[in-house]
Amino acid sequence: MLSRKQRFYLFKLLSLFSVVRGYNILMITLAQYLASIYILAPDRPLRKVVFDLNLFLIVTASALVIAAGYIINNFYDAEKDLINKPVKSMLDRLVSQRFKLTTYFILNFVAIFAASYISFRAVFFFSAYIFGIWFYSHKLKRIPFLGNFVSATLAITPFFAVFVYYKNFDPVIFVHALFLFLLILSREMIKDLENMAGDMAQNYRTIPILYGSTVSKTIITLLVLLTLVPALLLIRFFDIGYMYLYFWTSIVLLVLFIILLWRSTGKKHYVWLHNILKFIIIVGVFSILLINVDLVLNRIL
Repeated sequence: MLSRKQRFYLFKLLSLFSVVRGYNILMITLAQYLASIYILAPDRPLRKVVFDLNLFLIVTASALVIAAGYIINNFYDAEKDLINKPVKSMLDRLVSQRFKLTTYFILNFVAIFAASYISFRAVFFFSAYIFGIWFYSHKLKRIPFLGNFVSATLAITPFFAVFVYYKNFDPVIFVHALFLFLLILSREMIKDLENMAGDMAQNYRTIPILYGSTVSKTIITLLVLLTLVPALLLIRFFDIGYMYLYFWTSIVLLVLFIILLWRSTGKKHYVWLHNILKFIIIVGVFSILLINVDLVLNRIL
């Protein structure tokens, strides 16, 4: 049995993990490595990719900056989250705001230190990334649509870092990135519908608050329809192995998503829609393995 003090520290650790959304960071780290192995550097030996020190430092710096980004976003959204996510907010509040800010600066400092081992350009890149996340959390997220667009852009920035490192300009990479970007942007728009109560209380100027849910649903529908374009392009014109199964499944789910979107009337429905998009994104990470099944089997065996 754990003592009261041990339980307290365990809950604080869980609180910090919740604030930095550790599960999201683990997924992004895995996605960066899988994308490097199967999309960005498919001709390189597995050992050279996995044990590439520069790639490890890029992924580490990305994870640290993203964790810091979640902290500063949580710091600015503390009052709003009390309304939109009361249970999670109570867990997050086990860690003081002062401790969060201290951790924020430490994580960013370590990220820049890791980037300095790669190159000066890496330091500049991650410094700009840190500033972009802070500026979004402080100012841009309150601006309708621009805030959503910047948030989606910041979400795919870690993959851009790996892309620049490998200097692979194959069109298939841009189409994959467009598919992911549109999915994330659609999810950001759904979150505005989901969080209307807290946004309204804190005077956030989101699209559903300014123009109504019908306009918001129309924009989301257009974004989801646009998402079908890169999915169909990848199926029809690019060699993606068995990953075509993932994209066909995604198309079916996205069509279902649009139908359910127009039948949705409350937060519970929007949470389900949010989870559908999240499911597509998460499954997409593991589906990268389907690009070359023979390569996977050979490396396992």
